[in-house]
Amino acid sequence: MDINIIGVPLFYGCDRKGVELAPDIIRHKGVSEIISKYNHTVYDLGNIYVPQVDAESKYISHKSMKYLNEVIETNRNLAQAVYSSLCANSLPFVIGGDHSLGLGTISGASKFYRNLAVIWIDAHGDVNTEETSPTGNIHGMPLAASMNIGHSSLTDLFYKGQKVNPNNVFILAARDLDEGEVELIKERKLNVYTMKDIRTRGLESIVKEIMDKISENNADGVHLSFDIDSIDPEHIPGTGTPVEDGLSIDEAKYILKTFVQSEKISSIDMVEFNSDLDHEDARTSKAVLDLIDHTFKNLH
Repeated sequence: MDINIIGVPLFYGCDRKGVELAPDIIRHKGVSEIISKYNHTVYDLGNIYVPQVDAESKYISHKSMKYLNEVIETNRNLAQAVYSSLCANSLPFVIGGDHSLGLGTISGASKFYRNLAVIWIDAHGDVNTEETSPTGNIHGMPLAASMNIGHSSLTDLFYKGQKVNPNNVFILAARDLDEGEVELIKERKLNVYTMKDIRTRGLESIVKEIMDKISENNADGVHLSFDIDSIDPEHIPGTGTPVEDGLSIDEAKYILKTFVQSEKISSIDMVEFNSDLDHEDARTSKAVLDLIDHTFKNLH
């Protein structure tokens, strides 16, 4: 398979430096070689351009969303890169950077696919809006914006209107949801599987249910967005918003393996690795590379 690596050195969505270094760090640790050893043809498209702006200007374009213009510009460029990759019959593998980039990947993928599904593996829901967000950090808003919920500057990114039907959104491993997110999840009847659900029902049953629903909904493309904070911080300390009681490494590998072996996955994100928080034995970077290896080993 042809794989396009796209780096997004973006920290504006989480407002915590360090995560923007991840694409180049993962490159220097041999990500292209890891992927290509499984008979994939790898094209490294480099990094998406991210505008530079001082922290003092974070609210200059909106009173309650940080770095709005910069996040929009970066995501618009990313959306075009993802769309172009899909047009070239290549799978875009987007390495972040913070999870606000999910808006760009979904926007690009949804322009190519008529009925996109999104699997969002994350400790958080990322379905806040500028009105419900307790922080103003846009990395907590991309999934809502993709469903056409929130500020028009985000919902209309790349092209106007909804990118993904809420029925086609599947949030997995959530365990830290804000009040406004909980209300939205109930209101829109979103498919959310918390860590409590995983422990109660079993991971295998939930993953199968997600795949069955995607098939029933006749999705013609599936975007898999993996936030490393879905994994318990005991295993992955190098991330900016860690939440306890997360997935084990083996559970994360099972999820990635099962989804990619379905042959439905058409684009992938891996986000929120912060090397500044990856101390001592570099456990996080090793784990991230291991997860990438496991993903592309099972992708055919």
